[in-house]
Amino acid sequence: MPAYREHADLHPQPGVAPTLGVILIQSRLMQHPLLSQKATRFTESVIRGMSIEATKHKAVNLAQGMPDFPAPPELKAAACRAIESDINQYAVTWGARGLRAAIAEHAGWHLGLTVDPETEITVTCGSTEAMLVAMLSLINPGDEVILSQPFYENYWPDCVLAGAIPRFFPMRAPDWTFDPDELAAAFNDRTKAIVLCNPNNPTGTVFSRGELEQVAALCRKWDVIAITDEIYEHIVYDGRPHVALASLDGMRERSVTIGGMSKTYSVTGWRVGTMIAPAPLTHAFRQVHDYVSIGAAAPLQEAGAFAYRMPREYYAKLSADYQARRDRLCSALLDVGFDLIPPQGAYYVMANIEAFGATDDVAFARHLVRDLGVATVPGSSFFHDKALGRQYIRFCFCKQDSTLDAAIERLRKLQVIV
Repeated sequence: MPAYREHADLHPQPGVAPTLGVILIQSRLMQHPLLSQKATRFTESVIRGMSIEATKHKAVNLAQGMPDFPAPPELKAAACRAIESDINQYAVTWGARGLRAAIAEHAGWHLGLTVDPETEITVTCGSTEAMLVAMLSLINPGDEVILSQPFYENYWPDCVLAGAIPRFFPMRAPDWTFDPDELAAAFNDRTKAIVLCNPNNPTGTVFSRGELEQVAALCRKWDVIAITDEIYEHIVYDGRPHVALASLDGMRERSVTIGGMSKTYSVTGWRVGTMIAPAPLTHAFRQVHDYVSIGAAAPLQEAGAFAYRMPREYYAKLSADYQARRDRLCSALLDVGFDLIPPQGAYYVMANIEAFGATDDVAFARHLVRDLGVATVPGSSFFHDKALGRQYIRFCFCKQDSTLDAAIERLRKLQVIV
């Protein structure tokens, strides 16, 4: 199963024996001398690898966060109209004007931000590209970037590709919150940025205003840019509000707010992401984005202008529907024997597997997909320190009830042995 390579110093001091990790990487470079050192430090996505396993073993895929139900019919109709209207050539590289205007309107009522669509918005090929563009635009080699642990699996490779040195602060089970002192200890005069996913993938944490104020105070103190991945901004539960870090005092000028269409509108394959940032940062983002991908698909941007103006009732129903799915899966997982706290947002559950006598998350996930027919993600793939994730696996529940029920039926074959 794919796994990230650990960070290693490829040039140890004279007289200091290289570590096993250094030896392995140097060996790979000798075998493939045309590869960059960056390319040898991580492999393919564990999440996508588990989807491949699901297909191979005809398993129910609760690994990758892609809905198996249709996108809103009115949104699909808008995309079809755009194609039929011959909106098939390049849009403006940083985003079609109509889409940027709609994003700005949405940010106004939903995030409480006043945004200039002409100078403060960049449209990218998904939020994945947006995160990499932000890193490439902001980071000089040796700059430090703070990540939570666990973290969404793309963030650490983004740091590698941008030349950043990652520093980590822990989010601890069972409620997956952080300790303010441990967060503060991650900051220093070399810190350039902090990456925060809110609502959080993989933990389902929704950071409160008070928690975000603690992050904001540290960003102001150390003159740090906050890059927030808010792709799940409308998927929150139990009446919780979503608070944008950029909306807090002193944060607008030092925040990059990343979002997109994938999760809110169930179109993960459309690859339309968004970046909201002050004009000087946006100017740099647009330059880097232009050379990374030129631009997102023009007809889908046209449909996006329709999507961001959906009635507010749509977003309330989206949240309610996902809360019902959360409750359906979490109740069954608890009944089967997993230990978990239902997530506050997003559509993932980090479940403890120790009740089954399991000590290796990778082996347990392999057992589930191959023998029971349910694909999950090993928890260690979200940690730099792999040992911290060995007792967890991640389920996703962005699925039809029938899909969840099929997975639950298979999972009931598990036996609690301790």
